[in-house]
Amino acid sequence: MRLSRPHLRAVLRPRLPRTRAVQRRAVQALMLLCVLALLPVTWVFTTADDRLRTTADVPRTDVAVVFGAGLLWNGEPSIFLANRLDAAAELYREGRVKAVLVTGDNSSHHYNEPHSMRHYLTHRGVPADRIVSDYAGFDTWDSCVRAKKIFGVDRAILVSQGFHIRRAVALCQEAGVDSYGVSAADHHDAVWYYGATRELFAASKAALDVMVEPDPQFLGPKEPGVERALADAP
Repeated sequence: MRLSRPHLRAVLRPRLPRTRAVQRRAVQALMLLCVLALLPVTWVFTTADDRLRTTADVPRTDVAVVFGAGLLWNGEPSIFLANRLDAAAELYREGRVKAVLVTGDNSSHHYNEPHSMRHYLTHRGVPADRIVSDYAGFDTWDSCVRAKKIFGVDRAILVSQGFHIRRAVALCQEAGVDSYGVSAADHHDAVWYYGATRELFAASKAALDVMVEPDPQFLGPKEPGVERALADAP
């Protein structure tokens, strides 16, 4: 049977309040999700806010930790990694640190970030016996935990780009490494914008790592590399 317009309006009218209620709850749920999504980012920023310095004013300490940032097709450091290593070399030359811990990915025989990082640093004046390699720094949490548990680093200057350094400081602080962050020079290309966007999601993983405290992919026995480098330092 075909309904007239008045009858149709009468049928639909009682459903309108329920529709508005559903819409209201949907908006509220969306707002809650936005707030929850921003909490990890807020935590990262507030934790690291007063611990960011430049190479000229960062407090002197024994160790600088440089995080891997990818290699080129020929095995050389990417421009982001090269800038991090340049900053670390400057810290060493200025006497801000005595040793450099390079941490990165060595997941295959043909991809070895720490080896490339060591080679780059030695060509910029950092003695080889002041460079310590962590070959299992597969992500930031792993690098921070391994710096503390494997290499015995209690205090460090962390070196990375601005889009990553806050998360690095926040995670290393939680891992037990008293940390200050130095931002290396940025290169604003597509990779930089990808990295900056990725940090919004990486902050959530960082918060989860802090809550769960998973062991790194590889932990293993303690290594004396940092201790030896510091013992040999003038």
